[in-house]
Amino acid sequence: MSGQGQGWAEAFLEMMAVERAAAKNTLAAYARDLADASGFLTRRGRDLAAASAEDVEAYFADLGVRGLSPATAARRRAAVRQFYRFVLGEGWRTDDPSRRVEAPKKGRSLPKVLSREEMDRLIAAAAARDGRQGLRLGCMVELAYASGLRISELTGLTLAALARDPACLIVRGKGGKERLAPLNETARAAVKAYLDVRPQFLPKGDKANPWLFPSRGKGGRLTPRRFAQLLDEAAADAGIDPARVSPHVLRHAFATHLLEGGADLRVVQKLLGHADIATTQIYTHVAGDRLAQVVATKHPLAKKG
Repeated sequence: MSGQGQGWAEAFLEMMAVERAAAKNTLAAYARDLADASGFLTRRGRDLAAASAEDVEAYFADLGVRGLSPATAARRRAAVRQFYRFVLGEGWRTDDPSRRVEAPKKGRSLPKVLSREEMDRLIAAAAARDGRQGLRLGCMVELAYASGLRISELTGLTLAALARDPACLIVRGKGGKERLAPLNETARAAVKAYLDVRPQFLPKGDKANPWLFPSRGKGGRLTPRRFAQLLDEAAADAGIDPARVSPHVLRHAFATHLLEGGADLRVVQKLLGHADIATTQIYTHVAGDRLAQVVATKHPLAKKG
């Protein structure tokens, strides 16, 4: 698997891991299933990104004549369908070739990326929650948006990592690889404010809890699922459809806004911790579409039309 199709597959697997908390075995199975589909499509001169409805239909038919168990064939079909639903939802394609149902042709929709103004509103709404809850949620949103952290990386931060007000975090990402994640002044200020109330979130008798975001739950730290729930509530408070907001969308916003601001693609790749730049290139489509919209609506000549 290579190129754009690989980038989309990696993004899909990352979403399954951080937003749906898929188990390692499940993720491994999805990866194998998509690799199998990719191999079939390659033999037809296609890839996952460019596959037509006929290509996917041929792959589904091929599964039926290979002698696979019904359960395995069904799982592979389901994996491909879920992958293309994700791709459609992100706006990377305007059709779902796994279902032969085309979306209305109104131009390519944008992936789930919040504008800068929407991010400002979301951060304000998160911080406006009552007392310590607002300080914690505001801090988490600021950190995620300032550094492009995956939700698993955010909830896995230790107190020691931020106790000395660093300008950068050393993050251990996918595959155990380390990278530097920047922290702006606003994020650092949010961390300082949150640290004053952090002891109030500690489980009873657990003053040595190592996590930056401790919890009285079973794992001793705030879970990705709980953060996603709190984020939905903040989105509603900010007047933003919660369906457009998720922990992964904060990472999308980080990357897209950097590229819109003129950041180099290779730099963004390093900041996101992507092994393959093809994964990062997804964001160039997002930024390009948004910039094209600005030109089409704001340029003096455009208004003459």
